[in-house]
Amino acid sequence: MANNVPSWLRQSIFYEIYPQSFNDTNNDGIGDLQGIIEKLDYVKYLGCNAIWMNPCFVSPFCDAGYDVADYYKVAPRYGTNEDAKRLFEEAHARGIRVCFDLVAGHTSTENQWFVESAKPTPNKYSNWYIWTDSIWTQPLGRAFVAGYGERDACYVTNFFHMQPALNYGFANPDPDQPWQLPTDHPDVVAVREEMKNVMRFWLDMGLDGFRVDMASSLVKGDTDLKKTGEFWKDVRNMYDAEYPDAALIAEWSSPSDSIPAGFHVDFLLHCTPEYYALFRRELKHLPIPETPNMHSYFKREGKGDIVQFLDVYNKMYQDTKELGYVSIISGNHDLSRIAMSRDTEELKVAFAFILTMPGVPFIYMGDEIGTDYMDGLVSKEGGYGRTGSRTPMQWKKGPNAGFSTAPKEKLYLPVSEDGPDVESQIGDEDSLLETIKKFNILRLAHPALGADGDFKVVYAEKDAYPFVYTRTLGDDIVLVAVNPSDRSVEVDLEAVTGRSKSEPLMFAGSQLTVQQDGMKLKMAGVSFGVFKLV
Repeated sequence: MANNVPSWLRQSIFYEIYPQSFNDTNNDGIGDLQGIIEKLDYVKYLGCNAIWMNPCFVSPFCDAGYDVADYYKVAPRYGTNEDAKRLFEEAHARGIRVCFDLVAGHTSTENQWFVESAKPTPNKYSNWYIWTDSIWTQPLGRAFVAGYGERDACYVTNFFHMQPALNYGFANPDPDQPWQLPTDHPDVVAVREEMKNVMRFWLDMGLDGFRVDMASSLVKGDTDLKKTGEFWKDVRNMYDAEYPDAALIAEWSSPSDSIPAGFHVDFLLHCTPEYYALFRRELKHLPIPETPNMHSYFKREGKGDIVQFLDVYNKMYQDTKELGYVSIISGNHDLSRIAMSRDTEELKVAFAFILTMPGVPFIYMGDEIGTDYMDGLVSKEGGYGRTGSRTPMQWKKGPNAGFSTAPKEKLYLPVSEDGPDVESQIGDEDSLLETIKKFNILRLAHPALGADGDFKVVYAEKDAYPFVYTRTLGDDIVLVAVNPSDRSVEVDLEAVTGRSKSEPLMFAGSQLTVQQDGMKLKMAGVSFGVFKLV
C-alpha cells in the first residue's frame, strides 16, 4: 500500500478533458469551462471521480495551450478565473476532484517573463530562460532559436520554436560556457520558486492537484535525472506541508524515477514500447519503437505478447507500490484513439484490463463511447498527426453531435456526426459506455480493485492468451482474466490458498471453476471475466 498519498487517490478514476473539444456553451465553436460544469453530472454518471484538464491558461495556442503566456489567468476563450473557481466548487459538490495540466519546463514567447528576458538590457528575467552569451554561440546538442529580437544570444527550446525553456540550471555546467548556470544559481532558484507560487495560486483557489507536462525535462544535462528529482522533491515537501490532500501527477513515463522523486502518480507507459505492446502498434502519427513483436496484445488477431509489457511493468510496480501509483491510460490527446481498428467487443476487453489494474486509471474523453481517430485533418494548434484524436465530443445525434450550436465552419475541429454518441449509449446495457460504467462501479465497490490492491500474475505466457491476474486487499481477492484474441482458450490455473469457490462479478464469454487442486478457466474469443474468490 502506498504511503503518504492523498486518500482520495486510492480510489480515483480520472477522466481527461481536452477543453477545446468538450462542450461549447457560448456558441463560438470552442469548448469552455461552463461546458465542463454542465457535464459534471455525466462524468459522475460514468463513475469517474476525478478530472484532468489539458492547459486552460492564457496562451497564443500555437501548441494547444502547452505554450503558456500567463500562468495566473484562465484563457478568455474558456472563461475567467471565477469560472474556474466555480468549476472546482461544482465538482466538489459531486465528489469529483479537478487537476490542471502544468507546463513547468517552458512557456510561450508571448509570456511577459520571456518578453523581458529577451531585452538586451539585463533585468530580473534575463536568466529565467536559457540564453547563450552570443548569437554565434550555438548550444550544441540542443534545440535552439537564433536571431530572435535584440538580445545578442540564442535561446534553448523544449519543443516547438515558440516554447523557450525555463532555466532550471545545468546538472554539470561547462566552465567554458558561463551561460550554463548551476542549479543553485539565485536566478534559477527564483524560477523554481515562481513555479511553486503558480501551484499555490490555483491550489489555494480549490484545485486538487496538477499533472505535470514533460516533468523530466527541466534540468539540462541531467543524465541521471537526480537534479531534476531534487526539484520535484522540494515541490513534494511543499505539498506535504501546505497541501497534503493535493495530487502531484507526472508525465515522466518512468515511475522508478518519478515516484521516488516525489510524484504520487506517473503515466508509466505513455510513449514507451511497453505501452505500445498493449494498444498502440497501429499508431499512425508518431514513430513506433522497434521491438521483437510489432503487434498489439489487445487485438482480436491474437499476435501480441503480454510478457513484453510485464517484463517492464512488474519491476516498476514493485519499485513504487509503497510510494505511489502507476497509471495505465486508455489514451490521451497525444495518441491515436484506442478505438482505431477495434470493434466494441475488443474495446470492452481492453477496458476490463485498464479498469482492474493497480494504480490510477485515466479515461480520455470519448474513449468511453468508442470515438475513432479522424484521419486526414489539417493540423490545428500544433496538433499535426495528433489532431485526429482531438475532435469534438459526440454527445448526441444531430448538428455538430451536440458539441456546439455554432455554424459548422466555426467549430474548433470537425465533428463526426456519424460516429458513436453518448445519448445513444446511455441506458443501453450492451453499450461500451454502460460497460465502462459497470467496471468503474465495480472498481469502487471492491477494495482489491483500487489503487492499493496487490497485483499477482496467475497466467501470462509469451506470445499466448489469455492474461490472468489477481488483485488482493485484505480478505478481498478478485481474479481478472482477459482474452483479446478471437480464439477460444482453456487453461489450468494454480490454486488460491483458502479459496474454494468463485462468484462472477462481470464477465462476457468466460467461465471459472475452482477445484481442489487449482482452477480451470474457459474463455471464448474476445472475452473477459472478473471473479471474486471466496
